[in-house]
Amino acid sequence: MKKILLYTILCVFTLTSCDDFLDVKPSNQLDISNTKQSILTTDEARVMLTGIMRAMTSSDYYGRNFIMYGEAKGGFLTVPSQGRGLDALYTFNHSAASNSYSGYWLQIYFCILQSNVLLTDIEKLIVAGNTDNLLLQYKAEARTIRAMFYYDLVRLYGKPYDMDKASYGVPLTLEQLEYTAQPTRASVEEIYTQILKDLTEDADYLSKTKREGFISYYTNLAVQARVYLQMQNYDAALAAAEEIINSPLYKLYSNSEWVDSWTKQYGSESIFELGIYPNEADLGTASLGYYMRRRNHGGSAASGWFIASKPFLDNVLGEDTDDVRWGVMDYDEKSSTRRGACYKYSGAVNKTSTGSSATFVGDGKATASAVNVKVIRLSEIYLIAAEAAFSKSSPDKLKSAEYLQEIRKRAPNLVAADENNITLDMILNEKGKELFAEGQRYFDMIRLNKSITFDDASIESGDVVIPTRALTIDRTFHKAILPISLGEMNANPAIKDQQNPGYN
Repeated sequence: MKKILLYTILCVFTLTSCDDFLDVKPSNQLDISNTKQSILTTDEARVMLTGIMRAMTSSDYYGRNFIMYGEAKGGFLTVPSQGRGLDALYTFNHSAASNSYSGYWLQIYFCILQSNVLLTDIEKLIVAGNTDNLLLQYKAEARTIRAMFYYDLVRLYGKPYDMDKASYGVPLTLEQLEYTAQPTRASVEEIYTQILKDLTEDADYLSKTKREGFISYYTNLAVQARVYLQMQNYDAALAAAEEIINSPLYKLYSNSEWVDSWTKQYGSESIFELGIYPNEADLGTASLGYYMRRRNHGGSAASGWFIASKPFLDNVLGEDTDDVRWGVMDYDEKSSTRRGACYKYSGAVNKTSTGSSATFVGDGKATASAVNVKVIRLSEIYLIAAEAAFSKSSPDKLKSAEYLQEIRKRAPNLVAADENNITLDMILNEKGKELFAEGQRYFDMIRLNKSITFDDASIESGDVVIPTRALTIDRTFHKAILPISLGEMNANPAIKDQQNPGYN
């Protein structure tokens, strides 16, 4: 009997990767028949939340591939040579049968299903008379993070909200289903409606303190700001962003602090950060740090898979040679003067040794490849506020410029942003500089219907012809979103007629 991958992954993962992080019984061996509860106490609910965060650090999700997706496709990265791995993201060499990157689908739905199990069992505990207020907090955290999962999925597989919100999004599952279930794709609009429902209905139960590695009230607001910006509800995006900015819990790094902030965990800008730990989530030579640093720098030829594009180095970050953000860039394999290797995920550029003997600061752990992933930073919130104030129906260019300038001053020689010179492209470029290599650029370009031109001339063989995409694309290109994998369609015949256009 065929079984839908979306649901059988729950059984598969509970026999493998779940063992690593779900320490309570029986929540590390979930019963898909729904005849038992997976959690029986408030403490077990907390442990299961920890497990869901751990699942987010998978190489198929925030541990590597999701971040690389958002950067490799955005025009500010290129590949020095083809064939090293993940370069299909750069070349858009996707089909249902090959390079579909179905790991996104599998891992994110695994996280969703774990969240659904947790939410179902929390409700059972409440109905049974458990009055611990922490249960309500954990419920709100689980709903917030489920909203994040659907937001990520719908951007991978669905068209931008303003492009065609009636088009197919992804299957919407809010509870455990039988393994024989064959759900079909909800619309993009339906997915966003559920995302906002999850974000807003229980938000008041969230903690208004900093919760390292967990969801807080301000994490929820930050996700709301992202989602409202995507939906072009600029007033709501601005309101959410400003509530975070006005909170005393967070503070922007000064220019002198910015580079060293990458050597620290849970700093003053960290709104949501995923812990990466040695012997647990550390991907070693397959980590983001190795993918972004210079080839052979640190004892592995596996490093140096992606480098900054020439237009980014020359025309964006290169606007100011004193920009503090050069401090996490070093020369790449192309030349000793081309500073295209990024060391954010190594903590900082190594300055004490070179070559195979290089050691890196990391963020204080035993190995420099286990650097936390900063999912949402305060800098991004300022940039969201700047764009929202600029783009709302009654633009406030003065406010927009004030928020932008707080980030733009990291390039001290640039003319200050003001209400007379501010533009949307200025905001977008500043966001590209500040969040370089953090997985945002491509989603912004598609969201704003911008053209993306790739730096194919930087590839080892020179000016290459890539048959799977043009040199310049925009969101009308059918490969701007991923295909549903052949394996998923075979497992779920109900979805076969809902493949994304151009992949049939």
